[in-house]
Amino acid sequence: MNGQYMVDGLVSGLQGMSWLEAVAVFFGLASVYYSIKENILVFPTGIISTLIYVWICLQIGLYADMGINAYYFSMSIFGWYVWSHPKPGKTAVPVTWMNAREILQSLALFLLGYGVLFYLLRYYTDSDVPRWDSFTTASAFVGMWLMAKKKVENWIAWIITDLVSVPLYFYKGLILTSLQFFVFTVLAVMGLIAWIRAAQKYEEVNV
Repeated sequence: MNGQYMVDGLVSGLQGMSWLEAVAVFFGLASVYYSIKENILVFPTGIISTLIYVWICLQIGLYADMGINAYYFSMSIFGWYVWSHPKPGKTAVPVTWMNAREILQSLALFLLGYGVLFYLLRYYTDSDVPRWDSFTTASAFVGMWLMAKKKVENWIAWIITDLVSVPLYFYKGLILTSLQFFVFTVLAVMGLIAWIRAAQKYEEVNV
């Protein structure tokens, strides 16, 4: 893929961009911003973006990503509840690291999600990118679950998801969404740094 091809694709994609995709991108970026800030608005903004992307992904044949956005919606409701109901005596749910059990659960969730999704996409849909669609969806499963529980490692899952999503959405012709995932990658790195500091601060106070 040469530079001119990417430029031509960007221009073409932006010209053909729908207002619906633009709205989804706006609220998606807002959701990541609020997540970095540990602001509960991460969930309502995320809900708007994910609902729009359910429809968009259905139209372009990214069926696993359509499913992940439906999953985002349900997990946003769960996360909204968790973040707004801290433990007794706490003003907010703290940012913490995963324990050994949670690491194993995350790996199992990824492997199970990837295996099931790849099989379904490969044999029961017309998807032309079953491996990559399954990969981004499975890693995002993990990222959303860990974010709802305020685990630092959620950002690692998002960084991986975003890096793969950039060329995937570019290939599917959603140029603005591809750019959004590039920005998401940068924001996810910033989020990882911010949440590491938050977890360290919480540990220092509670030693």
